[in-house]
Amino acid sequence: MLTGLTRADVAALVKAGHVLVDGRAVTTRSRRLVEGETVDVTVPEVVVTRLAGDSAVDVAVVHEDADVIVVDKPAGLVVHPGAGHATGTLVHGLVARFPDLLEIGAGDPARPGIVHRLDKDTSGLLAVARTATAYDSLVGQLQDRTMSRRYLTLVWGHVEGGEGLVDAPVGRAASDPTRMTVSAGGKQARTRYIVVARYDSPAPTTVLRCSLETGRTHQIRVHLAAINHPVVGDSRYGGKRASIAVPRGFLHAEALAFDHPSSGKRVEFTSALPADLQSVLDSLDAGD
Repeated sequence: MLTGLTRADVAALVKAGHVLVDGRAVTTRSRRLVEGETVDVTVPEVVVTRLAGDSAVDVAVVHEDADVIVVDKPAGLVVHPGAGHATGTLVHGLVARFPDLLEIGAGDPARPGIVHRLDKDTSGLLAVARTATAYDSLVGQLQDRTMSRRYLTLVWGHVEGGEGLVDAPVGRAASDPTRMTVSAGGKQARTRYIVVARYDSPAPTTVLRCSLETGRTHQIRVHLAAINHPVVGDSRYGGKRASIAVPRGFLHAEALAFDHPSSGKRVEFTSALPADLQSVLDSLDAGD
């Protein structure tokens, strides 16, 4: 099974004719598979020798020191280069401003210093390592779950109770490698949530604060959809509905905390809800 490919990566492979079904090139991403069909995918080797920075990519840095950079990523910006996004990513902007990042990472020149990622349409805080020691420290904190990542989201329906835990393995859907799903064969995934507010009009919705105990692709989106409360505006997982106008999936990485790689002190960062999402809540508060 293919792993590590984004939706854009797969779309680019289809467009380039690298996806075959029963020996014939697929011409559309919406092609549905029939039981018994054979799918062959050729992933061309991408060689990145040295990634060039792009100063045109605006990078909002909320903290920087000799070890760590914390950025506030806007919605619509892809974190790192991939098959569907060769230029104009957050990494290109970071490298233009911090060339030393090119030496940092786990052997992947397309992701220098990148410790974790956010989906293209998710805004908010992201930590980037500036040294090999800092990289190992931050990755280790992700693995032992001492790095705290908190998100604010608006979901459909009234979530019962005041808090909860979704503990369900997440893996790639067998019929669509760009889509994640709750699956017995997936990787362990745990998402905690706290109810912040509920609204009745123009449709029942709930504001949640979600904390990741693991970091699977699309984890929050998949988990909330699995409990029948998809993220408002998330067309990928059933959250796009006409009753509330929202420009994207309502998901924002609002808080990030970790032990500083050099000092060992706990550091915390927060990000205000962007205007496009704040306007949605303002409208709900006004009863519009």
